[in-house]
Amino acid sequence: MVEQIMHNDTLHAIIIRNNYTADGVHFFTPDQMSQQLAYMRRPAGHVIDPHVHCPNLRSVWLTQEVLLLRSGKVRVDFYDSQRQYLESRVLYAGDVILLANGGHGFHMLEESEIIEIKQGPYSGDADKVRFQGVEEDVIESRDRKG
Repeated sequence: MVEQIMHNDTLHAIIIRNNYTADGVHFFTPDQMSQQLAYMRRPAGHVIDPHVHCPNLRSVWLTQEVLLLRSGKVRVDFYDSQRQYLESRVLYAGDVILLANGGHGFHMLEESEIIEIKQGPYSGDADKVRFQGVEEDVIESRDRKG
């Protein structure tokens, strides 16, 4: 239900499948990551006290992003920082993925709706380097539904 994509001791992604459930609050990311990802399940009547967040200057060296697949089916292809293909995973409606390091590409296996959350401000094409993806006959996809 929660999967880490690792390569050479580097976290490339965290996938939280749509059937994941747990009580309370669970963080999937270490405190030092610039993008934090957590799951919360609280009973009816639980209160989170009103609050504001304090100004806190942070340095972000690498854009990380979270995708929520609202509908459809998407293959994610993972690459290392040298643009070498590693492996692939299939995401389904309701799955969430945090893309932390390395490269990634997407192949829509069905019409899909995706919500993307990442650090800003976005600087357009200066924010990424595009490259040729892996050939279809090389794909090593682990289709792990739930």
